[in-house]
Amino acid sequence: MKKIISVLLVVLFFCSCSEYQSALKSGDVAVKFDVATKLYDAGKYTKAIRLFEQLAPAYRGKPSGEKLFYMYSQACYKTKQYYLAGYQFDSFVSGYPKSEKAEECAYLGAQSYSMLSPVYSLDQTDTYKALEKMQGFIDRYPNSTYIADANATYRKLSDKIEKKVYENALEYNRISNYKSAIIAFDNFIADFPGTPYKEKALYYKFDSAYSLAINSVPSKMEERLNAAKTYYLNLLKFKPNTEYKTKADEMSAQIDLELQKYNK
Repeated sequence: MKKIISVLLVVLFFCSCSEYQSALKSGDVAVKFDVATKLYDAGKYTKAIRLFEQLAPAYRGKPSGEKLFYMYSQACYKTKQYYLAGYQFDSFVSGYPKSEKAEECAYLGAQSYSMLSPVYSLDQTDTYKALEKMQGFIDRYPNSTYIADANATYRKLSDKIEKKVYENALEYNRISNYKSAIIAFDNFIADFPGTPYKEKALYYKFDSAYSLAINSVPSKMEERLNAAKTYYLNLLKFKPNTEYKTKADEMSAQIDLELQKYNK
């Protein structure tokens, strides 16, 4: 019995392959569509995609293409071809805006772009694109069943951008480009007022200003020392018991010592 079952499975496998190969070579779009649908339903998405690619020109813009392009988009998503999936989902929503699948496709399209977002240390062009797409979905479907997931994804992407911008500012401090560091931290705090990195940003802004002032030419030192002192006070105003207090107090004391020279 086991041998018979094995033989039947082999026969079915070769019949399936033969049907697929025939469909690829066929000029009959109905045959291609039928085989592509069977492959899609069986979870054989890669093979289905090859047929969908052949069928797309014949069905594009036509009402009968709704099912085809929905399956095509889904197959790309399920095979993790996120660039192509994002494009196909966008095209579906644009081509069939009144479809009952439009909301789902709009969400999955945005989700496709979010899947392309790299780690925060890399270029974030794809992350900005994903944020734009996800915000578009949220604005268009505020009562969607996907809205909680969409908001969670948006926050995750935003956090990545936030960390990237903070790390860029911190890098200026690390390489002793203190003027650029101060500007970068100013912009960061303005752009992300509720950031969990605010204490760190205020401290390293002060640290940058302190280092800039201490190493200044005499003609610029007093002005820069006073600016650094202001940043120290801003840090303590934001968090009196900051984790950087000991080091910050030491720098502040040194600033006061240096300023005494000018008070005389």
